[in-house]
Amino acid sequence: MRTMIFANGAAPDAQIVKQWLDDVTLIIAADGGARNALSIGVLPQIAIGDLDSLCPADRLQLEQAKAQFIVYPAHKDYTDLELAIRHALERGATDLVIVSALGGRWDQSLANMLLLTLPELKNVPTRIIDQRESISVIRDRAEIAGRAGDTLSLIALRGDAHGVSIEGCEYPLKDAVLPFGATLGISNVLIEPVATVTVQDGIVLAIHTTRNE
Repeated sequence: MRTMIFANGAAPDAQIVKQWLDDVTLIIAADGGARNALSIGVLPQIAIGDLDSLCPADRLQLEQAKAQFIVYPAHKDYTDLELAIRHALERGATDLVIVSALGGRWDQSLANMLLLTLPELKNVPTRIIDQRESISVIRDRAEIAGRAGDTLSLIALRGDAHGVSIEGCEYPLKDAVLPFGATLGISNVLIEPVATVTVQDGIVLAIHTTRNE
């Protein structure tokens, strides 16, 4: 079951979001993410969080559409986006697409990207989509579908990543070490429609940026 989650970051690109909507079963707004969804004509079925960023007009629209509200206190241990992710998993999500998770505050953007490393998401394909970028985590093997000329950057998380191999890119690797905190994996370029990345030990953040037309 594919679930789409709208966070409270930068406004989404309607055309990009709609490319992912066909297979979506459930749409969740993480608090003010409701504004981002409604701004492009997408109606969330659930709004979750402390709802301090949900304006009265958006709340009324959701109420009229019979959306479910799951309200948490302002003093809580998780961000609204993490609450939305955890609720999606409880509802049986098998695939997550997260929209508007970047932009604005750097602390929020960085924390949102690191949410992709949650152990609970190990077997649940999860990506953040943002304008021309798709961001995901690779724990073992992944195929990055795109076009020749797209950019693929790989960043090791939680220490060095070992046994990293890259195929289908201008700068291939074979059983290499991708050092934590270094820039070895930045700005690779696809030369095939699909790039294959294998990681034997570690976690790698993959940022796929489509090339300009």
